[in-house]
Amino acid sequence: MSVDPMAYETQFFGFTPQTCMLRVYTAFQDYLFEMMLVVEGVMMKKLNGIPGCKISPSQIRKCTEKFLLFMKEHFDKLFAKMEEVLLQLVLNIPKNVLLPEDRVQEQYPYSKEEFQALQDELQQLQQQCREETALEQALRAELEEQEVVRAELEKILQCFDGLENICREHGAGNFKESFALLTQSCKKLQDVLKDVEEKSKKMNQHDELM
Repeated sequence: MSVDPMAYETQFFGFTPQTCMLRVYTAFQDYLFEMMLVVEGVMMKKLNGIPGCKISPSQIRKCTEKFLLFMKEHFDKLFAKMEEVLLQLVLNIPKNVLLPEDRVQEQYPYSKEEFQALQDELQQLQQQCREETALEQALRAELEEQEVVRAELEKILQCFDGLENICREHGAGNFKESFALLTQSCKKLQDVLKDVEEKSKKMNQHDELM
């Protein structure tokens, strides 16, 4: 089989010429094997019909295998010549032929340096695209977090509005002032509790010394 990649032919045909030749070779070989089995079956029937014939089926199989090997060797030689002709004259695109989809390269030729510059620019654009995608995802995540915080703040505001309404119903006056007084009272209670705890510790220490 040919080792030439024949990339341009593959682009045109949609398959590699070597693959085509391999399938043709396999089809011929399968047909040769099937034909030998048919010949072997016919020979067995004919010989079984001859009285006194001493040729056994195993002997017929050996003869068939020898003939098959002989045919395969000659077939491989003929196929090698056929493959060479087909790859050169049938499945080969001449060097001076340009496919329609590649004519734009003839109109706008470019050097290897220009192509490499385009490749570098393409990589930069791809990197920028990935960075912008990551930034967009981060912004979306931040917006989702802000929505959650906003929902919690709205709940807190609703709670304060409810407390203010309750204070008004019970004549407590302004909720903000009441809340400030409540905060001061809590702080005083905390200070008193802290003072009691300190005095309690001192009394325990005094009892231990006694």
